[in-house]
Amino acid sequence: MLDYETLKFVWWILVGALLIGFAVTDGMDMGVGNLLPFIGRTDDERRVIINTVGPHWDGNQVWLITAGGAIFAAWPAVYAAAFSGFYMAMLLVLFALFFRPVGFDYRSKIADPRWRRAWDWGLFAGGAVPSLIFGVAFGNLLQGVPFHLDEFLRSHYQGSLLWALLPLLNPFALLAGVISFAMLTMHGGVWLQLRTNAPIAQRVKMAITIMGLVAAAGFALAGLWITYGIDGFRVVSQPALDALPNPLAKTVVVEAGAWLAIYDQVPVAILAPVAGFAGIFTTILLSRMDRPGWAFLTSGIGMTGIVGTAGLSMFPFIMPSSIDPKSSLTVWDAPSSHLTLAVMFWAVVIFLPIVLGYTVWCYSRMWGKVTEQEIQARSHSAY
Repeated sequence: MLDYETLKFVWWILVGALLIGFAVTDGMDMGVGNLLPFIGRTDDERRVIINTVGPHWDGNQVWLITAGGAIFAAWPAVYAAAFSGFYMAMLLVLFALFFRPVGFDYRSKIADPRWRRAWDWGLFAGGAVPSLIFGVAFGNLLQGVPFHLDEFLRSHYQGSLLWALLPLLNPFALLAGVISFAMLTMHGGVWLQLRTNAPIAQRVKMAITIMGLVAAAGFALAGLWITYGIDGFRVVSQPALDALPNPLAKTVVVEAGAWLAIYDQVPVAILAPVAGFAGIFTTILLSRMDRPGWAFLTSGIGMTGIVGTAGLSMFPFIMPSSIDPKSSLTVWDAPSSHLTLAVMFWAVVIFLPIVLGYTVWCYSRMWGKVTEQEIQARSHSAY
């Protein structure tokens, strides 16, 4: 059995990998939904667009469910605090996601253009709202969430449940939401270029360029904002890293530049933001050169770099507290027991390669243009 300290760190990597997997797979489906009402100018074009993700969108959403389950099992304190602080945001995401299964299944049941147009906008909401809110959540984590732990380690959120969403929509968080929306839309656009013919494939190239530039500009602005306008968190003292979790046993200070300390301590971490920028600009270039297969790969690299930059900058913090810094939850004091992490680790070792292999196999079978046979036989919207 791996030692407790190692398992704590390994699960930080695994949860990050699940979130990145969700961004690359289901984020692609959301990006396609974001583009649906604008790139598809006729009902036939919108039907083709839907069919590029219709056969596999529900499988991709498993990454989100798995990530949520992993957080619940590996970091129960984070799960509890997050549902207190982000409860209304999570409900908004959940309600928006309802549009996707219903929209895919029922859009083409009725030929009325008003019916189909309404579901097209429903599918847009099912992609746009989650892609924006997930970025907003990351933006708030970087600023700290207003919660504290009492002497029994129970989480208490400061604020009204009814109006809990409004404080989350602050300027920096909205910028993070724009970055998330833009990079997922770019990624979905690359998938459309890969899977469709002209005129959709040609039309979507402009959207890829615009969204890529917005994501890159927002990423750069967020970096400057964190450097000069947002204080980070730093652990001054804490128990041994392999000790039993007790968030209140550490000392935390809030100071300028703390979120950038990782890049001085571990210089190789700079590869994450470099990958973010390089992936975006390479994706734009490859898209313009009509190389969507390679662009899809570089888009995934860019998204991995952006998500990885946020995770590395915050390390070891998972959920900082803006009102009581010592209540902040970190990689070292938020996990489950040693036995729980160990059992889940070996489950991941066994099953994750199977899931990844199946995912690669599924995508390899869909690597090409949408055919009429696929529209009629494989898409939910074709019924």
